[in-house]
Amino acid sequence: MNRNTFHPSSRSARRHVLAAAAATVLGLGALHSTAALAQAPAYPAKAITFVVPFAAGSATDQLARAIGQSITNDTKQPVVIDNKAGASGMIAAAAVAKAPADGYTVLITTNTTHAANEHLYKKLSYDPVKDFAPITGLGKGGQVLVVNPASPHKSVGDLVAFAKKNPGKLTFGSGSASSRVAGEMFKQLAGVDILHVPYKSNPFAITDLLAGQIDLMITDTSTGMPQITAGKLRALGYSTQKRSAQLPEVPTIDEAGVKGYDMGYWFAAYAPAGTPAAVVTRLNELMQAATKSATAKSFFDMSGSEAWTTTPADLAKFQAAETLKWGKVIKAAGIEAE
Repeated sequence: MNRNTFHPSSRSARRHVLAAAAATVLGLGALHSTAALAQAPAYPAKAITFVVPFAAGSATDQLARAIGQSITNDTKQPVVIDNKAGASGMIAAAAVAKAPADGYTVLITTNTTHAANEHLYKKLSYDPVKDFAPITGLGKGGQVLVVNPASPHKSVGDLVAFAKKNPGKLTFGSGSASSRVAGEMFKQLAGVDILHVPYKSNPFAITDLLAGQIDLMITDTSTGMPQITAGKLRALGYSTQKRSAQLPEVPTIDEAGVKGYDMGYWFAAYAPAGTPAAVVTRLNELMQAATKSATAKSFFDMSGSEAWTTTPADLAKFQAAETLKWGKVIKAAGIEAE
């Protein structure tokens, strides 16, 4: 028989053999893919870096460390705090914007970088919307209007009445965007002329207030509370529409007669734009749980702030509204972008 001639039966058998072989290969491939997926490490599989736009010891830094400790406890992965202070938070924000979008670099920040800066600076080294994936809000806090205990002004009403009779005679200090804008909003809504005195940071302004060099300031509770508790400053009004749990006897500035006054500060977390949705969701879950931890609660109690969490979409909407609000106040105050 010719060795090069094949019978139909043998050709059919060969097809069956080839098909079986192909099926075996495909089956092995599928099993391999399934095994690979099963073996893929769950997020987080290594250390996460929290980039903080302010110095160690700042309120944002303290909150970042509290959140990080909770995440470490939950995941057994370390959280590294990287303080990149300077340029009103722009150095840190730009660094995170350029970081790999893998969920291992997260910006723990405030309204400074994501609501105020675009109105205070002509050019930013980052885009607060396009360069980031919102994760969640973390906390909100208020500011407190304080004067020296020797001040003749015992209430917000006293201050407003004196300022209206003596335009330009009172001075207010500020060492942050939040403090400056809070003071400018007070002037606008109260209809008074008070001279602004700028400082490099709120603690410097507090020092001059204690020495009687300026008349008042509206400062974050983290900075002002120790001085109020020690009796070195007198609190006249709280900046949000809800009274502070730490200062329940102090009326809100709105309650005290400056209607519509509402100016707080907030903390939030952002990842670089393009971070996978599943990773953002996981970070959201971890951080929401972290705000309820004992370490975070201690921070909120100490600083006079409170936990505040959101979905990523709700944080984006909130940020947009806050950006508009800050822009209006800054424009009305005549603050020119640097």
